[in-house]
Amino acid sequence: MKTVLAIQLVLSLILGNFTAFHVNNEEHEVSPPYAKWGQIAIQETKKKYPEASIIDYLHIGKETGTDSSTEKFKLWLRENNKEFGVFVDITFDNETEQIIDIKLTETSN
Repeated sequence: MKTVLAIQLVLSLILGNFTAFHVNNEEHEVSPPYAKWGQIAIQETKKKYPEASIIDYLHIGKETGTDSSTEKFKLWLRENNKEFGVFVDITFDNETEQIIDIKLTETSN
């Protein structure tokens, strides 16, 4: 297994695919391309709901546009014995990956 990962890393470096290849050393899993945006979704949710615990996380998908794209997530939170969902949409520039907008929408289901 380590040999396969080493070969993938070497090929990734040779082909110049530096950002798409990230290995978690403990689990030997390749990070999904939306992982960066998922971390931002979690951070923004924690800012808005600092007393809540995030108990679940789902990547809904990506909407790709000509100039910008939106990564969509749903987080499930628990606060004061109440559970609720928060949709997080992160819109960013396709070329620079600069964040254009982050929208959080609370839902009961």
